[in-house]
Amino acid sequence: MSSLTRFGGRLTVRLQSLTRPQVVVLMLVVVLVAGIWTAAGTGHQGLAVSLVAALLLGVLLGILHLSRWMGGMHRANQAANRDLRTVVEQMQRRVVATVEKERLTAGDRHQDLSRTITRGLRQNGHGHDLLLRSQSREFEAMFQLFQEFTPRAPMPSSGDFALNPTDLLELLHIVRLHQPQLVVELGSGTSSVWLGYALEKIGGRLISLDHDEDYAARTRTMLEAHGLGAVVEVRTAPLTELLLDGRAYQWYDREQLKDVRDVDLLVIDGPPAATGPDARFPALHAMESKLAPTATIVLDDANRADEQDAVRRWTENITGLVSEPHLIGRHAVLSYSRSGAKVSV
Repeated sequence: MSSLTRFGGRLTVRLQSLTRPQVVVLMLVVVLVAGIWTAAGTGHQGLAVSLVAALLLGVLLGILHLSRWMGGMHRANQAANRDLRTVVEQMQRRVVATVEKERLTAGDRHQDLSRTITRGLRQNGHGHDLLLRSQSREFEAMFQLFQEFTPRAPMPSSGDFALNPTDLLELLHIVRLHQPQLVVELGSGTSSVWLGYALEKIGGRLISLDHDEDYAARTRTMLEAHGLGAVVEVRTAPLTELLLDGRAYQWYDREQLKDVRDVDLLVIDGPPAATGPDARFPALHAMESKLAPTATIVLDDANRADEQDAVRRWTENITGLVSEPHLIGRHAVLSYSRSGAKVSV
């Protein structure tokens, strides 16, 4: 009994899940079957046979409809499979193309990296070679410097912001060659001490300007330690605005130079580059009237673009100023003649 109840329950659930067309077909089948039973039971054999024929025809039509539906489903599945294969093939081609592109890119990057490493190793080796040569030059210059003078106190360090030994050696060679009686130095420091010793031997004197009071004080202390206070005077000249051709520059306070004239040698080692672009360009325009009729100008850091441009503009615009060859170091050496005659350096 329980089995029959469960069967009835399942049948009820399935009947409830039928669609409306399925319910209509099921009702027609039930009506036909009931009609066949009724006709057969009442002796109407012809009607029963007709109803059976109608039922068979309906079954046949249902089978044909089901066959067509299944065929459509099969064709739809085939089309979906073809579309899926097309999508998969396209994805495969894209993946393969992407992998190949990345492989080629990785190969190119590997080659670039290899070339960069190789170039770096070559440059590193070349840099070491240049460094060793530079160190050799500086050592040789230092030996020559100390052969010229016997310091009375420890000498300040050279290099970095101060002049290198090669620069100092050429500067002192210019002093020995021209025997200047008055030297003006823009930017004090190590060079002030070396110039002091060189000028002490020939009876000259040095005026050194510095915009930094603390640095100027340290330079004065060094000079006193070397007994050069009577030869070298360090003046503090703060940077002030100087207008030149409509452009404002930060340059030394010219009030500190109002008593200076007949400068035989001008050494331009300031203001610092950090002051601004073309920081040293105003020097000759501010100092030209204070130069002796024939004078020599030495510009430090002439390997830099601003200083090279300053030399070009000076020689183009200042009459009697000529750029001269230099021996060693990073100086630019210029000769000045107020009469316009060439001065040998």
